[in-house]
Amino acid sequence: MQPGSLRSTLERSFAVIGRAREKLAPKLKLREVGIIANISTGIATVTGLPGVGFEELVTFPGGAQGIAFNVDEDEVGVVLLGNYWQLQTGDEVLRTKRVMDVPVGDKLIGRIINPLGAPLDGKGPVVTAKRLPIERAAPAIMERSPVTVPLQTGIMAIDALIPVGRGQRELILGDRQTGKTAIAIDTILNQKGQNVLCVYCAIGQRASSVAKGIARLREHGAMEYTVVVVSEGNDPPGLTYIAPYAATSIAEHFMEEGRDVLIVYDDLTHHARSYREISLLLRRPPGREAFPGDIFYIHSRLLERATHLSQEKGGGSLTALPIIETEAQDISAYIPTNLISITDGQIYLSPTLFELGILPAVDVGKSVSRVGSKAQFASYRAVTGDLKLAYAQFLELETFARFGTRLDEHTSKIIAHGKRIRSCLVQGESEPKSVPGQITVLLALSEGLFDGVPEEKMKEAGRALCAAAADMSADMLKRFSSQEKLTDADRKAIVEIASKALTPFQPNPDKENKHE
Repeated sequence: MQPGSLRSTLERSFAVIGRAREKLAPKLKLREVGIIANISTGIATVTGLPGVGFEELVTFPGGAQGIAFNVDEDEVGVVLLGNYWQLQTGDEVLRTKRVMDVPVGDKLIGRIINPLGAPLDGKGPVVTAKRLPIERAAPAIMERSPVTVPLQTGIMAIDALIPVGRGQRELILGDRQTGKTAIAIDTILNQKGQNVLCVYCAIGQRASSVAKGIARLREHGAMEYTVVVVSEGNDPPGLTYIAPYAATSIAEHFMEEGRDVLIVYDDLTHHARSYREISLLLRRPPGREAFPGDIFYIHSRLLERATHLSQEKGGGSLTALPIIETEAQDISAYIPTNLISITDGQIYLSPTLFELGILPAVDVGKSVSRVGSKAQFASYRAVTGDLKLAYAQFLELETFARFGTRLDEHTSKIIAHGKRIRSCLVQGESEPKSVPGQITVLLALSEGLFDGVPEEKMKEAGRALCAAAADMSADMLKRFSSQEKLTDADRKAIVEIASKALTPFQPNPDKENKHE
C-alpha cells in the first residue's frame, strides 16, 4: 500500500469520527437520589427523596425494590420487597417515578410466580407484552351487572344450600385444619371444561402446604387454566402484603377481556398480620388487636375489585373466595367481622363436624349466601326449597335426642330423614359432583327415596345415583344447566331413574322374613 493512500484513508476515517463526535450531544439526566438512614426487618427509613410519592417504587443497590409507604417531611418509610439482606445504612436509593406493577397475559397461565412476577417453577422467565399496576380502582357501580350465573363448586353442600355466583365474593372461614383450602382447591378443580380461568394466591403459607396444593392441581390437570401466585412464610412482610393485589391485577386483565375468572386468597389472615407488622415497624398507631385503623380499608379495596362487568365492558366476571382463619370458633373477632361485612356471604367450617368426620365440615346454620338462589340454576331451586329447613329441623331435634328423650313416630322420621340428608352432603376430597348427579340426589332426598336405605349403604347409594344420572337424555341434561324450570315430566323421569338405581340398596322384606 502506498503511503499517500494510507494517509488519505486515515484522514477520511478521522473525518467520519469527527462528524459523529460533533453530532453526539450528551443528555443530562436528573436523578433523585436518597440515602438509607435506618434499616430493620422488612423496613427501610430513607432521607433525601423530597419528591417521592405515596406507593411509588424505589430501587436499592443489587436490584432490591421497595414501596414508599410513609411519606413524611424529612424521611420516607419504605417497605422492602424481596431479598434485602445485602442492604446497609448509607446505601443509595433511586426513584423510579412509577408504581409497583406485575406482568399480565395468557403467558402466565400454567405458571407459578411470586408477587413481583418472577418465576418459581423453573420454566424460564415470564415474558408478557403488558404490565398492570397492582393497585387499581375498583369498577364503578354503573359498570357492573347483577350476579345471576352460578359458579359451580362441585360440592353439593355449597351448590345446593350456599350457592356462589360468578362475580360474587364468598368468604371461607373456620379454625385451623378444618378443610378451608380443600374447598377452594376442589372449586378450582371443578372449573375444568367450564371456561373459567383460576388464580390461586398463596399468602404467607408454608412451602410444604403450597407444594401440596400445587401437586393436587397438577394431578387433576387444573394447571392448564390456573395461575399460581406464591408468597411463602419466610418472605419479607412487604412481599406478603402485595401478593393479593398482584394476583387480582392478573385476574382483572382476563376479566376485562370478557372472561370469567375465579380467584382464591389463601389466606387473608396472614395478609392482615403482615400489614400489622409493617404498620407497627413504621410506627403507625395500633388499634384494636394491635391492627392499624385502616385494616378494613385495605381489604375492602381489594375485594371490591371482584365483580361481574356489564356487557358494555365485556361482560367478564371475577369471583373471589377469600379464606380467613378463626381462633376457637370466634367469628366475632376483628378480622372475621371486617371480612364478613365486606363479602357477599360466608361458608363457615365447624371443627366439631370435622372431628366427627362430616366432610366438608360446612355449618349450614352459620353459613349464608347473600346472592342466594338468584345465582342458582332453576333446576336447583326446584329441588332444594325445603332442604335447608328440613336439615335445620333435624340438627335441632338431634340435640334433644342425645339426652335419651322418648321420641314420637313423626320426630323419629324427621331425624332419620335428616341423617340421610347429612350422609348425602358428605363428600370426599377431589370428588366434585356434576350438576345432573347433584340434582338427582337432591330430588331423591326431597321425595324421600333414601329413607328406606340403611345408613351404612348411603355412600354407595349416592354414587350409584350419580352414575345413573349421567345416562339421562341430552335434552334433560341441558335443562339442568340452564334457567329452564323442570317440568312435571322431568321430575317423574328423574324419580323413576333414582328409584331404579336405589332398588338394590333397599331392604328386602321377603328375605328378612325367611331369615326369621
